[in-house]
Formats: sequence, structure tokens, C-alpha cells
Amino acid sequence: MATRKVKIFELAKEVGITSKELIVLFNERLGGLFEAKNALTVVPDQVADLVRSVLLKPTAAAAPSAPPAASTAPTPPAPAEAVAERPAPAAAPKAKAREPETPRLRPVTTPVRASTPRKAATPPPAESLPEFVASAPEPPAPQAAPPAPLSPPVPKASPAPKAPPAAPSAAPTRPAPAPGAPAAPFRPTPRPLGDQPIPRLRPVPHGQSSIVPPRRPAPPPTTAASASPSAPPPGMQPGGMGRPGAPVARRPMGNGPFRPLAPGARPAGAPGVPAPGATDAPAPSSGGRPGDKRSHQEKATAKKDREKDLLLEKERARKKKSESSPIDTGKKLETIEIPDLLTVQELATSMIVPAKDVITELIKMGTMATINQNIPADVATAVAKKFGFNAVVKEAGEEVTVEQEEDRPEMMTPRPPVVTVLGHVDHGKTSLLDKIRRADVAAGEAGGITQKIGAYTVEHNDRKITFIDTPGHEAFTAMRARGARVTDVAILVVAADDGVMPQTREAINHAQAAGVPIVVAINKIDKGDAQPDRVKQQLSELGLQPVDWGGKTEMVPVSARTGEGIDHLLETVLLEADIRDLKANKNRRAGGVVIESSLDRGRGAVATVLVQTGTLRVGDIVVVGGTFGKVRALIDDKGRQVKKAGPSIPVEVMGLQDIPSAGDTLVVVSDERVAREAADKRKSRRRDVRIAATTTQKVSLETFMSMPTEGKKTLNIIVKADGQGSVEALRARMESLSNDDVEIRVIHGGVGAITPNDVNLASASNAVLIGFNVRPDETAKRLADNESVDLRFYQVIYDIEDDLKKAMRGMLAPVVREVTLGHAEVRQIFKVSKVGTIAGCYVRDGKILRNSKIRVLRDGTVVFTGEIESLRRIKDDVREVAEGFECGIQVARFSDLKDGDVIESFTTEQVAAELVGAS
Repeated sequence: MATRKVKIFELAKEVGITSKELIVLFNERLGGLFEAKNALTVVPDQVADLVRSVLLKPTAAAAPSAPPAASTAPTPPAPAEAVAERPAPAAAPKAKAREPETPRLRPVTTPVRASTPRKAATPPPAESLPEFVASAPEPPAPQAAPPAPLSPPVPKASPAPKAPPAAPSAAPTRPAPAPGAPAAPFRPTPRPLGDQPIPRLRPVPHGQSSIVPPRRPAPPPTTAASASPSAPPPGMQPGGMGRPGAPVARRPMGNGPFRPLAPGARPAGAPGVPAPGATDAPAPSSGGRPGDKRSHQEKATAKKDREKDLLLEKERARKKKSESSPIDTGKKLETIEIPDLLTVQELATSMIVPAKDVITELIKMGTMATINQNIPADVATAVAKKFGFNAVVKEAGEEVTVEQEEDRPEMMTPRPPVVTVLGHVDHGKTSLLDKIRRADVAAGEAGGITQKIGAYTVEHNDRKITFIDTPGHEAFTAMRARGARVTDVAILVVAADDGVMPQTREAINHAQAAGVPIVVAINKIDKGDAQPDRVKQQLSELGLQPVDWGGKTEMVPVSARTGEGIDHLLETVLLEADIRDLKANKNRRAGGVVIESSLDRGRGAVATVLVQTGTLRVGDIVVVGGTFGKVRALIDDKGRQVKKAGPSIPVEVMGLQDIPSAGDTLVVVSDERVAREAADKRKSRRRDVRIAATTTQKVSLETFMSMPTEGKKTLNIIVKADGQGSVEALRARMESLSNDDVEIRVIHGGVGAITPNDVNLASASNAVLIGFNVRPDETAKRLADNESVDLRFYQVIYDIEDDLKKAMRGMLAPVVREVTLGHAEVRQIFKVSKVGTIAGCYVRDGKILRNSKIRVLRDGTVVFTGEIESLRRIKDDVREVAEGFECGIQVARFSDLKDGDVIESFTTEQVAAELVGAS
């Protein structure tokens, strides 16, 4: 017995094989009694002794038992019958009556590759091979009564072919060494696993040896002298695959005692030599347990999928049945008024229908709500339309603040059109606006003051035109998101020498999404390389067909430098206004919309308001979104104070209690008490609307497949990337994933950082916003949180494809959420020899952690993602630097830092998938 505990790697070194081979031995033959996990597993004493007895003791007593001459005479291979024949057990010496011993283990080699013919050795007489014969499987025999416990069976002996005599030995016989090499005692040495068969342990019956000789050479080929094989002994059959119905031998399982293999369990042949026609045996496995585990998991998953499909089929059948039966809606109303936030019960009461029918329609639309839960106005409007009602939404407090006045046809008068100028920043948009204003001043307008508000008015042929000078994207998306149609006509500026650019496509998408007619101004026609026809061709490919080509889009050549075509452009805008028949009632209380707002140090809260109906006067009590006030002053676009402003006239309003948001509506009320009450109600209701919208309104990749809809589903995507090539590749890749049930539609693709305009478009279009190697600024990030827009960031195109496929299958896994820690601005670069590039930074917000991940941003584009090599404050190494402090940062494996770069510190955390906005 061993005096101390040994580990697998120590035992493997002792017996002369590798740890991996020894682990395979244990798991193959002792899987039920002892499990070898790794090379550091402790081996029990009895198992270690057993392995030593099997792999070490035979080597000491091993001796060549056959003369070299017998092993060097090559003979032709024997036929299949001869190969299948095995020598029968020889007559064993008389065994003394003794207690049954524990079965011993012996290695059985499993061939890894087909063996080549070798020089055969003539087997010794039966009397000298009592243990070698034990390694051959016994032929199948008829069922017999089990032997007595105290008298184990002894295999019968059978005559063996004649061979040169050899001295009998208790040890197994070994093949003779190669010719010319003297016989030497066997020394265990490590053997490559791929070149040598892997020994396995198996139980042997009592009275047989546990030592098995190494692989025997292939039998000699058949010759005329040896064509007739020796017949098997009487009553014996050649070893084979066993009779049909005979018991199949299996390795011992569980913790029971070892039992000998049943006769016929293995095909006849020498150990380690494949039968004729047999293929290479596969490499031994580790017991098959991991595979069995995976198969159970796959079966369980398949079962769950089948149950889910069955439930879906039942749900579809129930929906078809409910849709086929008419809904008893009671009294039908043509128009109903609903607040901007109401419960399911309130909606059902206003339509005079059962609440359970309203909940059913909400479920069909993908909104889970209880009878007392608030739902947004757009969802309530869609449900009302399902029941045949036209729902008119009124804002909170409107019943006490707004006295709707009838706009009779005889009271309607023409109003100026509201025009927004869009286009690429380098295509002359600002120059065109300045030229229009200078032309207006030259016509006799007093002033010439630089505009200070977001809109202004010019005159052409005694008619006014209002231009909005805010960014075109915000003018469309923010207003559309709040249901306010501000712009009547859009002027798209395209440079004749540059053609259509990415921002031009973005402007077209915004205008078409808002349903606004477009007038194209082809600018810079005075340049020598101008190509107006090429611009028309590019625009026609985007769906804007010129009128002179048989389309419906007016395209006017202009020059902002010389003024050529400006009058024609203004006449075209007025023509579009006449076609739309723009009218308003100016003899009523004013109503308008906020274009932009700010906090002025001397004037307080100032809002630029575009009056849409009625006339706004100084002294009016107004409610603007969630705030109110009394109009103290009105300032027009020329900087002059005015007493009143009519429809389509932009003015600055002073006297408000707080700063309103862009897109808020302005309403004139009777007195200040009513205004305060209405503002408080609107502010409280808007907070509830935001809460309801975060749980029911917006779409994300997680909730997309859980939103049952009638017919084909559509997933809207907005893509922002670091290059135009990436945008085109992503667009093509995403749209190619569409199938018969789901359509993926990329409604917009652009280049550069994610801006608030992109978030507004995603909110208005209920789309998922994807950033590919770009990041949003802080304003866009806050806006996305407020609007519940699903923002996702990727660096590998295949990750986007995988997530979209998972969303289409409804199998989106928990997401990894990024947590931004802080930003540091690079202000100076230091080159230090033997150290590298050090960036002198100022922490603008948050904090910079040394152990966090960082991202280097340049003009909103990601140029590197990695880690911080060193973070120092003055001369000390620090773990973090807080906001407002300077520090030195060395980025690992990146030295191309430049002044003005932003280093963003962030970390990641894995969170469970939520219903909305999980990013």
C-alpha cells in the first residue's frame, strides 16, 4: 500500500505515461468508482496500487517467449476466418479452493488508426500461455446456471497450433525485438497519444491474469500451405459479434462490483488489431456525460418551443374567432374628446363599450394595460379608431383655459407661408438666407439689424413669407413629435458643383416624414463646374422628380452670390402656398407654437413664438406648455417692439414664469388664475405621460417581436456611422434580413455623431437608433432617455445582424449596458522619451477611473477604444480624478492623441432584458 496520497500527475510520471492518458484511463474504466477531474486530483491508495500492478510489475518479469526466428519470417496475411480464430484457453493448473478475490483490472488497447501488416510471431503452446489466453473473449455459450460464489469458473483449455517450445511463465508474453536488436527489459516511457493506442482498464474474472500483451502483429497472409485454418475445438465457436438476441456486454456502471465481460462482447482478434475490413476506431471520449447533458438541454428547449408554438396557434385561433364576431359597441359616436392622458376605464366609458373589449384591443396592439392604468393619447386614439370613433385629443386643463371659437369660412383670411431652408452646411444655405434678407432691406425695409430670433419675415410682390432659421432637422422632427405642423414649404438647397451629400439625404427624409412639399434650390450655378442636370438626376434617384422631367418637384437654379434666381424662387414658394390655400382666422384669441426658448440675463425667460391663429397682443395672459405668464413685450424679427402679431408672424414673447420647451403650444386665456391652474395641470399630466410612455409607447429590439400586429410587421431603423461606406453596408445588410413576416426598413442613414435631431426622428418614427462607431453627445443622450428611444451602439457589423435576428425571433438575450463615468478634454500633448505620449487633460464632467475602459472621441467619432496605462495628478499616481481637475493620461497601445480629443471613461454591466429601452 502507498504510504502517502499521490496525485494523478505524480502517478503518471511514476508509471511512465502522460497525465492526460491516465485521466482518460480512469474516466473510461473507473467512471463509476473514481472520477479524475484534472492532473491535481488525489488518487485513492487502492486505485494507485492497482495501476502500479498493471503498468509496472509486468515490466520487471517480462521476457521474450518466442524465438526471434519466428518473429522475423514474414508470411502472407491469413483469411478472415483465420484472423477471427483465437487460441482457446489452455488447461489451467489445478486451482486451490480459496476465497473469491476482488476482480483485477487490465489495460485494453483501443486502436487509433489502422495498423499495417507486421511480422507475425508464432504463438507458444497452450501450456505456456495461461494468462495470454485469458485476454481473448470467450465464445458465446448457451445460458447456464450461475457458478457457485466460492468456486469461480475456470476457462476451458483447447489445443493451440504447434509452435516452437517456450518456457512457461506466469507473466504475459511479449513480442520479440526487431532483428539485430538484443532483447532488453521494457522501460515505461511517455508515448504520444496520437501514435499509440490508449490503454483502458476493464475487470477480469478470477483466475485470469490482468496483464495483456501489447498489440500483436497482423496475422500472416494465407499461403497454399496454410490455406486451411485449424478448426475450433469441439463445442466452441470462433469469436465474433455474438448471436442475435445474445446479451451485449457493457462496461460496469454505478458503484456495483466489477463483472467480467460477457462472451462474444468483442469481435475476435488480437488486442489492438482491427478485424479485417474494419475502419479506424474513434478516439476515446471522456465518458459521454457532457454530450448527454447538452442533448438533454436541447430536448428541453425543443419541448418548450413546441409548447410555445401550440400556445401561439391557440391564441391565433382565438383572435380569428373574436375578430370574426362583431363587437357590440352600443351607441356609435362620430367624434369624442379625450384628454392627453386617460385610463382604460375612462376611454371605455367615453366610447360606451365594455372595458374588457378595450383591453383586448390594447393587447392586440402590443400594449399591456390594466383597467386603471394610464395610456398615452396616441394609443387611445388608435383604439378609438378600431371601435369607429374619431378621438380629438385636448391637453390637460384645456377645458378651463380654451374656449374654442368657430372658424367660419367667411372669417378665414390668407396668411403668409412658413418656409424652412434645409441643406448641407457647405451648399450655401446661410448665404442664400442672407441674400434674401439683403434684397428685402434694399427694397425699402428699415433696419438691417442681424436677426436675433429663429424666424423672420420678408416681403415679395406685396406678400409676406416667413422663414424659420432654426436647424431644419429640429424644425421637422421636434414639431412632428408633438403633433405641431409648423412648416408649410421646405426649400432644399443643393450645390450644383457638389451634388447630393449625406446631409441632403437626411433633409429629404425629414421633409418627407413630415409630409411637407419640397422646393429645390440648385445653388452656385455661377461657378464654372456647375452641373444642374447631374443634381436633378441624383435627386430623381431619391424620389424627387423635376417638373421639367414630368415630375412634381419644383427645382429652381439660383446663385446666392449674384442673386440670380432669387425672385423666381420666392415666386415658386408663393405658388406652392396658393396651391395649399393657406388661411387662418385673425379675429380670435391667439394660438401658436414655440420655435425656440432661452434664458436672458436681463429679460428673463424669452420664447420665440410663431403665431398660427388669432392675434397675440401685449397684456394677454398666456399658457405655454407647463408655464404661464402675462405678455410684457413683443419684439419682431427686426428688433422692434410691436403691439400685436397675426398669423404666421414670429415674435419674441417676454413675461413668462419659466422656460418652455421647443414645440410647446401657446394659448391665450381669460385671467391669471385660470392660467396658473392650467399650467399646473399640464405639468403634472406631462409627468404622468412620460411615465406611461416609458412602459407602453416606444419600440425596442426586445419588445418588437412581442407586439402582435395585423399583417406584416415593420421594424424601423435609423443608422448613424463613421463613414458613408459603413452606412451603405449596414443598410444593405439590414434590409436583406427582411422576410415574409418581418420587414426591416432603414428610414434614415447618416454620417457623424448622434445628434438630438436623430433622436427626435427616432421618437417621431418609433424607430430604433443604431450607432456604428459613433457616440451621442450629452444633449442627445438626455433626450433619448426622456423620449424612451432605444439607443444601441456597435463596433462589429455581425453583432448588429445577430441582434436583429434575435429580435425577429423574439430571443434577445440580456443586454450589456454601458455606464458613462466622465469625460476629459485633451488640452496639450507631451512626448516623453522612454515613456510615450502623455495627454494633459481637464475633466469636464463626471470622473476618470484608472481601471475603467476609455474611448477616444474626435469630432464625435470613435478613433480608439482601450484602457488607461497611467493616470497621474501632478506627480502622484491616482485611482481617479474628479470633475474640474487636471490630470495626465497615458493611453495603452495608442499614441495618436491630438489637442481637442475627448477621452470618455465608461464601464459595462449586464442587465436583464426589459420591455423598453434596454440600452
